[in-house]
Amino acid sequence: MKFIERLSWFFKDRWLSYTIAISLMTIVSLLSSIPPKLIGDTVDQIRLGQLTGDELRDTVLLLIGLSLLLYVLVYFWITTLFGNSALIEKVLRGRLLAQLTRMKPSFFQRNSTGQLMALATNDVLAIGQTAGYGVMTLVNTVVGASVVIVMMTFFVSFKLMIVALIPLPLLAFAISKLGGKIRIRFMAAQASFGKMNDHALESISGIRVIRSYVQENHDLAAFDKVTADVMDKNKKVSLLNAMFHPLISIIVGISYAISLGYGSYLVFQKEIMIGQLITFNIYLGMLIWPMIAFGEFINVLQRGTASADRLAEAFAEQSDVKDPEHPVNVDFPTSIELKHFGFTYPTANAASLTDVSFRLERGQTLGIVGRTGSGKSTLLKQLLRQYPVQSNELFLSETPIEQISLDVVKRWVAYVPQEHLLLSKSIRDNIALGKPNASPEEIAKAIEMASFTSDIAGMPEGLDTIVGENGVMLSGGQKQRLAIARALLIDSEILLLDDSLSAVDARTESRILHHIRLERAGKTTLISTHRLSAVSHSDWIIVLNDGRVIEEGTHEQLILFGGWYKEQWDRQQMEASLEE
Repeated sequence: MKFIERLSWFFKDRWLSYTIAISLMTIVSLLSSIPPKLIGDTVDQIRLGQLTGDELRDTVLLLIGLSLLLYVLVYFWITTLFGNSALIEKVLRGRLLAQLTRMKPSFFQRNSTGQLMALATNDVLAIGQTAGYGVMTLVNTVVGASVVIVMMTFFVSFKLMIVALIPLPLLAFAISKLGGKIRIRFMAAQASFGKMNDHALESISGIRVIRSYVQENHDLAAFDKVTADVMDKNKKVSLLNAMFHPLISIIVGISYAISLGYGSYLVFQKEIMIGQLITFNIYLGMLIWPMIAFGEFINVLQRGTASADRLAEAFAEQSDVKDPEHPVNVDFPTSIELKHFGFTYPTANAASLTDVSFRLERGQTLGIVGRTGSGKSTLLKQLLRQYPVQSNELFLSETPIEQISLDVVKRWVAYVPQEHLLLSKSIRDNIALGKPNASPEEIAKAIEMASFTSDIAGMPEGLDTIVGENGVMLSGGQKQRLAIARALLIDSEILLLDDSLSAVDARTESRILHHIRLERAGKTTLISTHRLSAVSHSDWIIVLNDGRVIEEGTHEQLILFGGWYKEQWDRQQMEASLEE
């Protein structure tokens, strides 16, 4: 079966645990077949007047002892089997998160957050149920039914057993047809669940925008359509599920009618005794659960297989950026150099960067400016190794970046993006994200460098203040300074500031840049910004337009050049003087 193939690694690792659980279930099935035989023999002894008080007492004590023994055995196989179910859910969620952390932006462009959440919740849960409840139903179907059929044959009548089980092939045929349809409908239900997750996430994260445009009712109506679709698709799955039990009940009822009719005939013909007929009917009742279990197994297996396929597709995704087979050992980045560098996003038709060249020595600062959409952020992201690059166009310490281990490059770089991701934790936890073992003194220093000290002092709980979902409790400037403090704490070789000072005033910006120049002497900094005052101190400045460098030089050289940079500088200086 495809499900077993998908999870063969887990079953091989946990084979001993499954062997113990299945063995205990087999023993339980065998022991459970003893009471019907004892009951039938007791009835025959009563009918013949041969039952003594001692025999009745021994039979009752044996039944009580079997019940206690079965209780213990059932407890152990349930905890063993369903412990594996919980374990595989834990392992799969860990593997899925590890896979997601390795994926690059292009993967998340193809897969929505809601779909990935559905994988981590519903799909992993369905696989866990198949590995636990599914195995239980399979063993009960095979072992339980086999034991009961053998007991019917040896202790009652082979002819009666054959006749009573005539309806079973019809059950197997019907269940196989239903199982295929359940898998298709379950896949559709999971996809709709992912869309519902997406809508819920967007509504919650954008609640302030929705309220500001008075679109609450419209959003609720749209969400109602999404949830109605989820409900409709799950109802279709439930409709097929609901057909299992009635179908089984009908077939079991037919088997009971055959058993009672033909069994009574055999009693009249003196081929079996009345006690044997009672025993047979108890055995037939014991077959009800294996028959139900077979239906449940097909149902759970189809769901688990569908979820395993969805999860396998996620695991099969390969990162666009891979580690080199033979990485070059580089101690630290003594220089950053681009040689006629070009870059095009995987889903784009036009190039975002074209023929960009510059060289930056260790300890220098590069300013990157230009109009909106000119490629500033794209240029900085090349040092994050989020996208594949052309060989021999981007160099660190004279070594092509694609020949350096990804982990090494990541350790060198600290990045402050335009959109700051803040966890719903305390300010301290958010700042220490990249260095969890940072001392209070190191955190305080990073906060001071980011000019965030006075803001924290004004908060009731200081560093223990919970920032809320994505920093909802903080202003835009506070979010930026918290993100800057987080990056400064790790004291990286390369610091990337992607328009990270846009929400602070000019004085705060000046203090932050002064601290960065002072504390990061000897380390490299790249600053992308719209505010030219943030890069006027830089050792080199490049001006981008449509992904190309149209001007470059120091601040003084660019002012003398009299191009776009000088025009923007004069305009911003005039605006600043008017504000003052």
